[in-house]
Amino acid sequence: MISSRLLCSAFLLCLLLVGLPGVVLAAHGVSIDGNLKYPRGFERFEYTSPQAKSGGTLVLHDLGSFEKMNPFTLKGSAPDGLTAYVFETLAVASLDEPFAEYGLVASEIELAKDRQSVTFRLNPKARFSDNTPITAEDVTFSLDTLKSDQAHPFYQMYFHDIDKAEILDSHTVRFQFIRPNRELHLIAGQLPVLSKTFYTANPFNPTDGKGAMTVPVGSGPYRVAEVQPGKSITYKKNPDYWGKDLGVRRGMFNFDTIVIKYFKDPVVSLEAFKAGEFDFLQVNIAKQWNRDLTGRRFDTGELVKGTFPHKNNAGMQGFVFNTRKPLFSDRLVRRALGLAFDFEWTNTTLFFSQYTRSNSYFSNSGYAATGLPGADELRLLEPFRDQLPAEVFTQTLVPPSTEPPASLRANMQEAKVLLEQAGWTVDKGVLVNGRGERFRFEILLADTAFERVIAPYAANLKRLGIAVTYRTIDPALYADRVKNFDFDMVVTTFGQSQSPGNEQRDYWTTVAADRNGSRNLAGIKSPVVDKLVDAIIYAETQEALTTACRALDRVLWHGYYVIPNWYLANHRLAYVAKLRFPEKLPLYYSAEQWRATWWME
Repeated sequence: MISSRLLCSAFLLCLLLVGLPGVVLAAHGVSIDGNLKYPRGFERFEYTSPQAKSGGTLVLHDLGSFEKMNPFTLKGSAPDGLTAYVFETLAVASLDEPFAEYGLVASEIELAKDRQSVTFRLNPKARFSDNTPITAEDVTFSLDTLKSDQAHPFYQMYFHDIDKAEILDSHTVRFQFIRPNRELHLIAGQLPVLSKTFYTANPFNPTDGKGAMTVPVGSGPYRVAEVQPGKSITYKKNPDYWGKDLGVRRGMFNFDTIVIKYFKDPVVSLEAFKAGEFDFLQVNIAKQWNRDLTGRRFDTGELVKGTFPHKNNAGMQGFVFNTRKPLFSDRLVRRALGLAFDFEWTNTTLFFSQYTRSNSYFSNSGYAATGLPGADELRLLEPFRDQLPAEVFTQTLVPPSTEPPASLRANMQEAKVLLEQAGWTVDKGVLVNGRGERFRFEILLADTAFERVIAPYAANLKRLGIAVTYRTIDPALYADRVKNFDFDMVVTTFGQSQSPGNEQRDYWTTVAADRNGSRNLAGIKSPVVDKLVDAIIYAETQEALTTACRALDRVLWHGYYVIPNWYLANHRLAYVAKLRFPEKLPLYYSAEQWRATWWME
């Protein structure tokens, strides 16, 4: 996965004997293949700046509201910023390497030679914000808690193959694996470290609602200073932050204060940004970017905007069918409804031709399936040929198009034929099944800006005799509906890392389909998909991982679980001119991650 990098093994890895099963590799950082860009004791990440200044207040925004202060539970919404500013993990990702981590709460990471366990030696300086030391007990408590039914089910899925944590001494903890895979030691490094003392005194997941707004204790660079429930949250830099001089933190988290204000509507929030209500805006709507970021403060240079490229795996954004609903249980029906979406018209008319059509569940990456399956992919797919659509073996991954010689009219005619094959026919302009039941469903939205995208799609569906409605609801209510799979169709993104792995369980597997809060919004229950997800997680080489991802890509694509949308290979950001950022960009990053390196002039 990692391309040719400077190999620092002479400085990075040393062989130690610590009573583990066999020789271990000990280092200040880890990656999938053992290659690390940064040597032990490195000064800072290259995408930070030595010119960064500390101080000032950064005002941000979010949509919706919040009613709890624990981001690790399922019910309710927590404020933005808690996981980034208050809680920390054992290790932290490098944003200019595909999949590498460097010690944060853990100063040393030791992977057993047989890869059946990983040992973390905690930094003796690591402290929670109440000045209590972080110990091995806190780490084992964190793993046990996040794997329990008290936590959001995502963590149970993500940390599934970590069997248990064993305390070796007060600052050393060993994670035993049920079954190792190439990334599991890195997954372990992503464990958020919780204070056992705090969550013993305060319920982790209050069932009666009492204590839900109790301000948590964490080990991060900020502490929660003020909360206005549902309206705003203020973070103040901890002057005694234990990690401020670490290489993985130097030049980062430069603002003394960070305030996050909440707005109900993206249109209102845009106007608030232009009026000076907050300082930074990531723009996800093409119309806003091209037409709405105007006005006096842009004319005077107080506000600026820019695009910043990235090399992120774009994953898949799409209109997701909830196949738990009988209406969408038929693959032919899902395929037909995909033919009614005119991406080319949407991109040209609404998006100013800014987007690229998603053509894979791993779009914009080397994991995307191309052409027909090769010999390696066929070795994975052939045992399931009788369970898979023929197209998996005979057709490439190409979304429906209306570019000449294709046309929307031809696509709609094909959709009509597919619906008839599935038992749906038009009677007096209405699509009905053999029992006379009408084909009707609702598209649930959380953003009014998306209505202009859905409206022409809904009009096309109505031409097929389908009664479709779309509705935008409060973001908090929307999140609750999605968690409980209470929808017919929604728009969502399945983000992908530079090294797909354990998270695929939460996206696609049978176990996740029935677990509220999982990302398997489509409700996929396929033994073939389950096997291919395992092939990804337990791939022993980069080549095997790529092959498994491409095989899964084909099966998901030809299952027609989503109507593919689009992606953009850059971040569109608008911000106040007094903000500064490093000259060097990371390679693989979200706007929020990069913003942690900014400062106020």
